[in-house]
Amino acid sequence: MSLLVVGSLGIDTIETPFGRVENVLGGSATYISTAASYFVTPIRLVGVVGSDFPKEYIEFLENREIDLEGLQIVQGGKTFRWGGRYQYDMNSRDTLFTELNVFEHFDPIIPSSYKKTTYVCLGNIDPILQRRVLEQIEKPRLVVGDTMNFWIKGKHAELMKTFKLVDVLIINEAEARQLTNEPNLIKAAKLIIKLGPNVVIIKKGEHGALLVTERTIFFAPAYPLETINDPTGAGDAFAGGFVGWIARTDDLSEENFKRGVIYGSALASFCVERFSLERLKDISYLEIQDRFREFRELSKFEVEVLA
Repeated sequence: MSLLVVGSLGIDTIETPFGRVENVLGGSATYISTAASYFVTPIRLVGVVGSDFPKEYIEFLENREIDLEGLQIVQGGKTFRWGGRYQYDMNSRDTLFTELNVFEHFDPIIPSSYKKTTYVCLGNIDPILQRRVLEQIEKPRLVVGDTMNFWIKGKHAELMKTFKLVDVLIINEAEARQLTNEPNLIKAAKLIIKLGPNVVIIKKGEHGALLVTERTIFFAPAYPLETINDPTGAGDAFAGGFVGWIARTDDLSEENFKRGVIYGSALASFCVERFSLERLKDISYLEIQDRFREFRELSKFEVEVLA
């Protein structure tokens, strides 16, 4: 099955209590595509970078069998750059700088060879651009979308139009509460379903992920890690693992969505072990399967029937 990913590509500077890196690969489309590439290839990527985007990053994406026909390279332009500093608990972060550069005027142009793509994953870009992408795709089987607090606050009306075209919405718990003004996450998810998506997945960071449909509520725990160096991109890696698994199996059942949540959680758990995409670069499919089984064991227990 074919998978199209649209979002940002960037160059990051990241500080955590456990280290600092400069000019490393970042961006939502990058994390989503890399995670998904462990399940389905080639990935069709649409995004924009400047001529300063390092050649080694292009080669990395190509080596992951990510099709870059849809990647716009603006000669003389500068790539989107972001810098952030995480606090000791790794849940809070301060943005040090944001330089949109060529991303400020990004117009997602879908190559003709991409227009019959079966599965689509939209990173947290402007909801108007998300709709512009979908207008160029011929009847995708499943659309997975993401958004963020900036769009919820600043482009609420446009976001509501986009939600009607999204099948699966993946957001974090703060965004779910902001979107619905509802503190209870299950109630919030059900309110979001009324806006358009059939499936809502709420990421809870170190506390796992919640999947809600009209008929199903499913909770996946977070993987207990001893080493967490950088949470950047973990949510996008989750989305990539989820949609990659769904595209690989071409199974839209609720049971398979549950499995997709576990695979997404597995990829997110690998992502945070090192800075940037360093851990995602060298995992094996066998390691992913092992972690999937470990997730199953986390919630497995025997039932003793009392007389």
